[in-house]
Amino acid sequence: MQAKKRYLILLSAGACLVLLFYLGGVQLPAASRSRHDRSRNGYRSDQPWPHFSDPLHLFLPWDQTDTEEYNLHISPRQKRDINTSVYKGKRCRMDSCFDFSLCHKNGFKVYVYPQQKGEKISESYQNILSTIEGSRFYTSDPGQACLFVLSLDTLDRDQLSPQYVHNLKTKVQNLPLWNDGRNHLIFNLYSGTWPDYTEDLGFDIGQAMLAKASISTENFRPNFDVSIPLFSKEHPRTGGERGYLKYNSIPPFRKYMLVFKGKRYLTGIGSDTRNALHHVHNAEDVVLLTTCKHGKDWQKHKDARCDKDNAEYDKYDYKEMLHNSTFCLVPRGRRLGSFRFLEALQAACVPVMLSNGWELPFSEIIDWNTAAVIGDERLLLQIPTTVRSIHQDKILSLRQQTQFLWEAYFSSVEKIVLTTLEIIQDRVLEHGSRSSLMWNSHPGGLFALPQYSGYLGDFPFYYATLGIKPYPKFTAVIHAVSPLVSQSQPILKLLVAVAKSQYCAQIIVLWNCDKPLPAKHRWPATSVPVIVIEGENKVMSSRFLPYETIVTDAVLSLDEDTVLSTTEVDFAFTVWQSFPERIVGYPARSHFWDSNKERWGYTSKWTNDYSMVLTGAAIYHRYYHHLYTNYLPTSLKSMVDQLANCEDILMNFLVSAVTKLPPIKVTQKKQYKETMMGQSSRASRWADPDHFAQRQTCMNKFASWFGAMPLVHSQMRLDPVLFKDQVSILRKKYRDIERL
Repeated sequence: MQAKKRYLILLSAGACLVLLFYLGGVQLPAASRSRHDRSRNGYRSDQPWPHFSDPLHLFLPWDQTDTEEYNLHISPRQKRDINTSVYKGKRCRMDSCFDFSLCHKNGFKVYVYPQQKGEKISESYQNILSTIEGSRFYTSDPGQACLFVLSLDTLDRDQLSPQYVHNLKTKVQNLPLWNDGRNHLIFNLYSGTWPDYTEDLGFDIGQAMLAKASISTENFRPNFDVSIPLFSKEHPRTGGERGYLKYNSIPPFRKYMLVFKGKRYLTGIGSDTRNALHHVHNAEDVVLLTTCKHGKDWQKHKDARCDKDNAEYDKYDYKEMLHNSTFCLVPRGRRLGSFRFLEALQAACVPVMLSNGWELPFSEIIDWNTAAVIGDERLLLQIPTTVRSIHQDKILSLRQQTQFLWEAYFSSVEKIVLTTLEIIQDRVLEHGSRSSLMWNSHPGGLFALPQYSGYLGDFPFYYATLGIKPYPKFTAVIHAVSPLVSQSQPILKLLVAVAKSQYCAQIIVLWNCDKPLPAKHRWPATSVPVIVIEGENKVMSSRFLPYETIVTDAVLSLDEDTVLSTTEVDFAFTVWQSFPERIVGYPARSHFWDSNKERWGYTSKWTNDYSMVLTGAAIYHRYYHHLYTNYLPTSLKSMVDQLANCEDILMNFLVSAVTKLPPIKVTQKKQYKETMMGQSSRASRWADPDHFAQRQTCMNKFASWFGAMPLVHSQMRLDPVLFKDQVSILRKKYRDIERL
């Protein structure tokens, strides 16, 4: 009897459970459900978005729920199966799928496979390969390589695209160095195809790393893959335009508070968020416009809202909106990434990210909380209130950071590719990787090379941030190219004058003369050490080598025929201490655009402005020796060495490219120009009739490599009479300059 009762109780309980599932299902506990939702939608607790106890569900407009767009979504099981087949190496990390031993012998070198005959390659992918081949990482010897990049175009893996490369699976597997993708890097902008847009590249990537746009957090392998931005084929290969923030206006509000203008998708996998934007659009300070007028057969699929949306869409100019809005909405499109992301960054329009599950570009190094507002698609209706609540000081800070990030990492294909390679290099050389401050503050990780130092205080850019000052002494480096035949030569007078400076720690004479080194007794006796070094290969670039004997932060670079007094040296160094990241010196030159010849021109005329201070008499931070030697390509340094000219111009290009600022000119005595130009020694470059023409050529060659003209004009000259102190005191301190 009791057994029968137990049986009836179990039967009743089972029936109740079946009924519960039938009527609505057993719900997960609130805590576990919220964790599941956050991971599924890419929402992280550290994102700067208000917490709401009752989050909105994905907002589906009533007139869209029955369209084919929402019936084409694949099931979760199908999605898992696809992802499993695509990412067979999903558990790959640097320590499990990367061979570090290939990098220990020759450092971080990148090999690009030779291009195969008959293989089509898109302009965008060619730009990527050209950037790598022109970088300091490139090696043509696969035996020296640490990283390998395919010459097969993998950017567009949409089978409907004309750029799609067929039979890629077989072609990749037949590569002799493929090795299941180990130590390979694959670049990709588009994957999958309409209507599902999966992340399938159409071949097994094995253990290769992905540098991929629109990658989801679900498939992103942290510290292995690199998320890159989606960029168009028109994106410049080098250089790129500066950001559009010209003035830091206070308050930083613009005509519009929030804008968006883009496509709305009626077929295939689209964006639910874009379909709901019309609910937030108010045609005043929140202007969110979509159109379904795209594609050949859009009219076949148009819905009841299309005509109204299209009419509203045509009323507004996109560029005018972009340049006059405080915030720019960046919702997902057919894929997680969008071209709107880079457009907003450049325009100093703070991106409002609405693409749950998108691993943001270069997320490994960039703190996007300082440049963007990262939201949740489920909170669409609350966005206007949220952005209006952001304080104007925060808005200004966000806008400034958009400009820094744009110019440092996104303005060209070259910067996107080099940033990708630098991130991987930091993983390989973990002991010498950059800090977050280096990546997220000026001048950025591409110009702050960790091989120079692991201490931020050794770089000229971080003195103000750290509250420190450079070492209060300098090392003079005198470039000698003429034999020492007389005790009255300018180099000996210069050496004595520099040695008398109260700030001089030591003098290095770089002997680039073909004659043997003079005996020690030929050099005058001084109160500071004089070290004579033979130049490496006797080439011009050797004057900018990072010699270990330079122990001070400041380097006073001098030509052998420079004429400077001790007080001029003292004053220039005093000025440099206030501008340690710039070149400070005496002889100034300028550049200009020659519209007749359509090229950059170089002039030595004394005018009201200048853009270069020549390194024949200039002070700068010793870090620029390291940057000149290790950052610039061999081609530019070889050009300088072959011409025995232009090394001073190249150094000015480099420093201005880093700082985005002009050099500093200090007042010099009137005879300086005549003295410099009047030297008649055989080795003097001024006596060479081709000297000026060569410098014109150098200007344009350098501008081509940098992708733009980095030099900045200035009209500032610092005079000892007016610099920092009272006039009467300074007249006594620098009276020798005034008498000349």
